[in-house]
Amino acid sequence: MQTLHIVCFSPVSPTCLNMPGRSLSLGFPRTARRKRSVRSDPQAEPPPSGADMALTRLEKVQVWLLKAATGVLFALFRLLSPGGGAPAGRRKLPPVSSPLLLMSATRLANKIRRKEVSSVEVVRAYIHRIQEVNPFLNAVTKDRFDAALQEAKQVDVLIEEETGGEAVLEDRLPLLGVPLSVKESFALHGMPFNAGMVSRKGVVAAVDAPPVALLKRAGAIPMGVTNTSQLCMWCETNNHLHGITNNPYDFDRIPGGSSGGEGSILGGAGAVIGVGSDIGGSIRVPCFFNGIFGHKTTPGVVSIENQFPVCSGRQAEFCSSGPMCRYAEDLLPMLRIMAGPNAGMLSLNTKVDLKKLRFFTIPHDGGSPMTSPVSKELMAVQRKVAQRLEADLGVTVQEVHFAELRYAFQIRGAYMSLPDKEGKPPTPFVELMGEPGKPLWPFWELLKRMVGQSDHTVPAIGLALLEKAHVTEPSAFIIQQKERLQKNMDELLGTDGVFLYPSYPRVAPKHHHPLFRPADCAYTGIINMLGLPVTQCPLGLGEEGLPLGVQVGAGKLQDHLTLEVALYLEKTFGGWRDPGAN
Repeated sequence: MQTLHIVCFSPVSPTCLNMPGRSLSLGFPRTARRKRSVRSDPQAEPPPSGADMALTRLEKVQVWLLKAATGVLFALFRLLSPGGGAPAGRRKLPPVSSPLLLMSATRLANKIRRKEVSSVEVVRAYIHRIQEVNPFLNAVTKDRFDAALQEAKQVDVLIEEETGGEAVLEDRLPLLGVPLSVKESFALHGMPFNAGMVSRKGVVAAVDAPPVALLKRAGAIPMGVTNTSQLCMWCETNNHLHGITNNPYDFDRIPGGSSGGEGSILGGAGAVIGVGSDIGGSIRVPCFFNGIFGHKTTPGVVSIENQFPVCSGRQAEFCSSGPMCRYAEDLLPMLRIMAGPNAGMLSLNTKVDLKKLRFFTIPHDGGSPMTSPVSKELMAVQRKVAQRLEADLGVTVQEVHFAELRYAFQIRGAYMSLPDKEGKPPTPFVELMGEPGKPLWPFWELLKRMVGQSDHTVPAIGLALLEKAHVTEPSAFIIQQKERLQKNMDELLGTDGVFLYPSYPRVAPKHHHPLFRPADCAYTGIINMLGLPVTQCPLGLGEEGLPLGVQVGAGKLQDHLTLEVALYLEKTFGGWRDPGAN
């Protein structure tokens, strides 16, 4: 029996929609392969042809039911949920006016240490920018501007009194005086810690999450916390505690989720560095939609403690914390700091020669009927990346296809629902929604929502309803597909392989539209299941003025390879673009 699952973005049970059936097959035709293309598994059977490629009647029913269910949810969302939060009138962010906002955290830290600019000046510049753009974005849910200014003043005094010189400060406090934004699902001492839950409105963090503590210890100054989707479970950042967050390039578009507040304020130049978490794309999707860089680390390197919701079942194996930033040169120093004592697991001090790497490009998932076809625009820019790599570095970029990627949606759902080593299953989503009280009754919440009395979003209620339909164990077929994909990917990449893969089938969609295609984030979610490091890289703006981008992945613990490729792509394609510029 095969189980279908609605995709989720938090460490909660995603086992939502269950329908029996056989394996799913082709959904859209493959594009023509380049001459150097190779199969991921030379021993694999050739793809089916003719009638064998057509969907069976039962499979067609499955796809129809999924589309019908998501269509109903979309209609409910539009009927019962508010629109974007931007004020009427202005439809574009003000352009960046301060040159301090156009410098990387690394450059700012250097200037602060050298007394070329004070930390107070930098912090004030970011306070002004947040106040300027947040009314349009609704990204920062709670600021700590007064405390940040006091800390900046202390930084400036420390620099004046330091007798050991600039080198001592750089070694001990590499981010001294640099502003930092924090996803609100991370504990930041003294700040709200509610993950978009109305029932947690009064919860304040009593400690710092380890990555946040390490960044503060390195001298970074938190400016505030940013919005998430309810319980970090959806790819649109919206909840009934803080409202809906907008994309800085188009207020009618989503900034992604669940780290959508981070992505939005970073993309809008209201922050230079931030922290996010990723169990299905929650760093990479917001980074893609907002035109910034982000890194999903190899699991187990950066701590995921003191976050809410808490991982359960086997979900900690797939969850990563990592850096989000506007400039690629900040990724590696941030990762080194955030990893703390585990930084030695990675080869972050190893010099990377891109010309000696093996490059692969995977243009799409092979035709899953669950996901949208990758847009021509995104496929074209990924081909352009491959072409530039070949022209600039003299390497060969091989196009590869993995038949198992057609089942990425089902693989993620199956593995996210697996019990831990002691046999304890993941915490049901209805229990998290009912926290700190009894488990929620989703049918009752839906009725309450129809009359505007529920504290929960329509996607959250829909997920809880769909979760109730899950009754079977994960399919042995799906487990087999994942194991085969894992083996083939690990063998292909080794310690010197890098691959390109779409981040999402299209550019940032309009508000609420992800309910039409909830499985589209399988493009990021499958990488979590494989435990691979991946860096999200911006590639300029597309036809609609929205960010383009690509995922750059590598083998386990080879994070340094993708970070080096990110530096190359920033130089080649221009990196982040000011959304307020003409």
